[in-house]
Amino acid sequence: MGLDFIVLVLMVSSFCSVPLSVLAAKHSYRPPPQQQNQKLRFGPNGEFKILQVADMHYADGKTTPCLDVLPSQNFSCSDLNTTAFIHRMILAEKPNLIVFTGDNIFGFDSSDSAKSLDAAFAPAIASNIPWVAVLGNHDQEGSLSREGVMKHIVGMKNTLSKLNPPEVHIIDGFGNYNLEVEGVKGTAFENKSVLNLYFLDSGDYSKVPLIPGYDWIKPSQQLWFERTSAKLRKAYINAPVPQKEAAPGLAYFHIPLPEYASFDSSNFTGVKQEAGISSASVNSGFFTTLVGAGDVKAVFTGHDHINDFCGKLTGIQLCYGGGFGYHAYGKAGWSRRARVVVASLEKTGKGTWGDVNTIKTWKRLDDPHLTGIDGQVLWSKSFGGMIFYNTWNTLLLVLKLCYRLKRMDGI
Repeated sequence: MGLDFIVLVLMVSSFCSVPLSVLAAKHSYRPPPQQQNQKLRFGPNGEFKILQVADMHYADGKTTPCLDVLPSQNFSCSDLNTTAFIHRMILAEKPNLIVFTGDNIFGFDSSDSAKSLDAAFAPAIASNIPWVAVLGNHDQEGSLSREGVMKHIVGMKNTLSKLNPPEVHIIDGFGNYNLEVEGVKGTAFENKSVLNLYFLDSGDYSKVPLIPGYDWIKPSQQLWFERTSAKLRKAYINAPVPQKEAAPGLAYFHIPLPEYASFDSSNFTGVKQEAGISSASVNSGFFTTLVGAGDVKAVFTGHDHINDFCGKLTGIQLCYGGGFGYHAYGKAGWSRRARVVVASLEKTGKGTWGDVNTIKTWKRLDDPHLTGIDGQVLWSKSFGGMIFYNTWNTLLLVLKLCYRLKRMDGI
């Protein structure tokens, strides 16, 4: 019995185990009533805009120093620079939803996690724009447990965050949930989700002694995602306004997948400045799960602060938000940044809005002009859709066609 076998057994054990706190949470917590019935919807302009804020690392406000900034910034820079950047981004972009993708606070440097959370999310709350959050690997390192941090977030004003899906009794982590974005009011799609958003807890650190490093998305979470995706697909292809394929989806979590290491400067947009991709040291297979489901067109993570690229692999864009917070490590002279994503609807022949036509993205830098960079189309209905729904079947069909052509040529 070798070490590899032991590691495999431990991995299976970890994958299949569920913390008792997870079981208890399903029956003991309900979100505030005002959050349960709030709907997201495309605006009259046919657009839905999402602002991603990655790695704020907020601590104690004005007494918390900045990291990795220019010498001229050291004296006056603090968490308040992060707060000011959020305010500027909200005013400039006027998003329909703000998504915080983990390490929202840096628990170790926070004297009171609840107060740090309140301060970190204050700009979003003040804007009255719906917002959501997932956890990173540092949020729980202060005075609140991981479950406690997520419960505090779920209880805050204007958030659509959820502790976990209410219909699931066993699932790993805290902060696994989905949101549906309906079409424009008064159109055929007004009661149909035309854009699906998935949020998952990618964990903090491995709990398996022989597997070092960061955590991963577990089978219980993947099963929930698969079932949710299938349910949404079924609803979308059925009446009213039956469609031929699933509505496009976007996924948000903190720790990047191992597949983020598949790119180099020739096949991504943005920069890759980290020594490596800080993913889990094991591959949980979630990327394969995403490909198999077929609806997710782009994944957005944080964690690696000085990476900000998007690269396409097997029909899915894998994107970083880019480091946002000033109490997070960065690179002096390399501006903090935020990612914006806009889904745009198709104009029908009758002049009304239909389903999603394109998904685009760009980033803004925290400089005097909030400079926009790296604009790109992540997905287009004209070039996406059914093409990548089932990659494996597509590949099989191509191989069969090649085989038949060779036989016809007598090869």
